[in-house]
Amino acid sequence: MPDSTQSSDGVITKPSSQSVPQTIDELRRVMADRGFTVFNVIDHSGVAERAGVQMPDSKLVMFGKPAVGAAAMLAAPLAALDIPLKVLVWQDRNGAVSVSYNSPGFLAERHHLEGALRAPFDAVESIVEALLGG
Repeated sequence: MPDSTQSSDGVITKPSSQSVPQTIDELRRVMADRGFTVFNVIDHSGVAERAGVQMPDSKLVMFGKPAVGAAAMLAAPLAALDIPLKVLVWQDRNGAVSVSYNSPGFLAERHHLEGALRAPFDAVESIVEALLGG
């Protein structure tokens, strides 16, 4: 993964200089500091390994602020497909670690949300920027 942001089909990917576990730990800290709840961390690579498939470390962090997410879902019920918010922390076959998330603009447009109602989607980008230093 290059040292710059990659964007494809509404997904933004940024490099992390830390391991997947270190990036997840720091991500949890940033989320907690901002009052977000981590609902679940799905260990894609761990589940694959238990099924006999080897893959690089990959974890999906699901998080949010229930009251803010609920307001978006009331305005656009199908936003529930993208809430809770998600950040994927993953390692490629060369060992590079990246952080990927859905573009806030893509999600806001997809669900026709503007202003304060798109706040949950904007929060993901803000958290990743704080995590990775901009």
